[in-house]
Amino acid sequence: MAIQPISPMLLRLPSVCALVGLSKSQVYRLIKAGEFPAAIQLGANSVAWPAERVHAWIEDKVSASVR
Repeated sequence: MAIQPISPMLLRLPSVCALVGLSKSQVYRLIKAGEFPAAIQLGANSVAWPAERVHAWIEDKVSASVR
């Protein structure tokens, strides 16, 4: 039985904030500082974050705290 790859998921801001435990203003501060992945534009008034980038950021933070 072959493992099927998971299709890419996009996360909206409330989901991102819930995953990383930060407020939306802190998320945007980190983006501006180049310390958090930027959102991608979905439409004229909507953005989302690729889930794999958010999860990679979380893993980097966990790895850095273990050192």
